[in-house]
Amino acid sequence: MEFHVTLSGSRDLARQIYEQFKQAILEGRLRPGEAIPPTRELAARLGVSRNTVTSSYERLFAEGFVSGRVGAGTFVRQEARSTAPARRAKTETGLRALPIWDSIQLPPERAPRAPAYDFRVGTPDLGLFPYAEWRRLIARQLRSPAGPTAAYGDPAGHSRLRAAIARHIRVSRSIRADAEDVIVTGGTQQALDLIGRILIEPGTCVAVEDPGYPLARLAFESQGARITPVSVDAEGLNVDAIPDAARLVYVTPSHQFPLGMPMTLARRMALLAWAERHQAAVVEDDYDSEFRFGGRPLEPLQSLDRAGHVLYVGSFSKVLLPGLRLGYLVAPASLRPALRTARFLTDWHSPPFLQAALAQFIEEGLLARHIRKARREYQVRHEQLEQALRRHLAAWLEPIPSVAGLHIGALFRDDRIDATEVVRAAQRVGVAVAALSRFSSSPTSRQGLVLGYGAIPVSLIDEGVRRLAASIRAIHPR
Repeated sequence: MEFHVTLSGSRDLARQIYEQFKQAILEGRLRPGEAIPPTRELAARLGVSRNTVTSSYERLFAEGFVSGRVGAGTFVRQEARSTAPARRAKTETGLRALPIWDSIQLPPERAPRAPAYDFRVGTPDLGLFPYAEWRRLIARQLRSPAGPTAAYGDPAGHSRLRAAIARHIRVSRSIRADAEDVIVTGGTQQALDLIGRILIEPGTCVAVEDPGYPLARLAFESQGARITPVSVDAEGLNVDAIPDAARLVYVTPSHQFPLGMPMTLARRMALLAWAERHQAAVVEDDYDSEFRFGGRPLEPLQSLDRAGHVLYVGSFSKVLLPGLRLGYLVAPASLRPALRTARFLTDWHSPPFLQAALAQFIEEGLLARHIRKARREYQVRHEQLEQALRRHLAAWLEPIPSVAGLHIGALFRDDRIDATEVVRAAQRVGVAVAALSRFSSSPTSRQGLVLGYGAIPVSLIDEGVRRLAASIRAIHPR
């Protein structure tokens, strides 16, 4: 790579070059085995004589920082690594971020190897993804570097992808949307960020489910919102508990996160009536409704909304790959211009070639075929996990009825059991599971666990639950 050298004045130029190369090697910016520029090339770039550069290189040779190979060039020596001192801490400055950013912690990095019994929440089975078809579509886009997918695009998204998404959700979810209603986003999180940018100002009251999706609460809180947790019962969000001051309500009505029950039709209608009465926005996060295994699907809030208060958010993270970072937002016409502008100011748009490939993936029927295949596989895991919970944990846990998604919530029959203690004990025997309290804003919430089954093979589910039961039994023998 090209190494940056800065020269000051006209004296001791060889020494200046030498010092900068030496410092870069000691600090690790130039690593052992890397080539440094040829003397003629560096002299021309710096506007000095070749003898000046040669003199500095000779000193680097003499002190053992570099070595040369005939016909190959000059390279940083492997031994130079051992001379490097410990890196000094960066000097602190007087700049500080807003206090809210001190209270938000990034999730811990996931270990390169998954736990033996992986019941983590929100993790799909990456092995189900049709990589061969996806590679074909990506290659087709990259073979046309001068095409429309190589240039800057519409902040609302690639036109073919918007049309494909609109048709997909009209057919599969009964969402009332055309291409112009859809805004392509970098996943659910960016959709929430864009909504907050155009609707939230410091002090705005935002109601969220409790327990609920923590990253939605944090996203709105980081934008200055005053967050009000609202309780959830067997019918979903308790609409009567929403404060009158709320200007935005975030819900997961199809498969409440993390408990798992759907919001009843009566509650859906009550929430829409409340939103119209208070002129508030409702954000409907439909994060994994593609995976429904039974029961009658209820109408999405968006399809029931006649007053234009619902913003419908969807994602391909669970359906395809989390790393794809593509999702969508269906918004009322009154908000679309502001959302497009906010997307433009944030990062303009998602990579056009990825959008075009996904559009074709949907148009060729590959998405629908993949969803059918994945749904069959996840249904088997769902049933296996329910059976294992009944077989091994009936005395301790009461599963919450669920017919969709990639996780099951369960409440401890004895609230004296500390779920976080159970999680730590399970980790020691290779079982990864989440405590329900992790998703709650209230320290007095019910004790329970949330078990994902997206990433664990069917063959390991029973043994994983058996180990979890043994961990609980060791802490709380009955």
